[in-house]
Amino acid sequence: MPGSTDGSTKAMGALTVGSLIAVTAYSVALGGNGWLWFGWVVLGLITLGMVVTHGNA
Repeated sequence: MPGSTDGSTKAMGALTVGSLIAVTAYSVALGGNGWLWFGWVVLGLITLGMVVTHGNA
C-alpha cells in the first residue's frame, strides 16, 4: 500500500530517534564523542534508505 510503512521500518525509526536521545544525553552529561555521532548519522542514513526503498516498492 503506498504511503504506509511496515513494522521493521517503524522499529528502525524508533531506534533512530531513541539513539538520538541517548547520544544527546551522553554528550550533555559526559561531553561529545565523535564516534557516537558518526554512528548515529550512519543509523539515520540507513533508516532513511529503508523509508525511501519501502516507498518505492
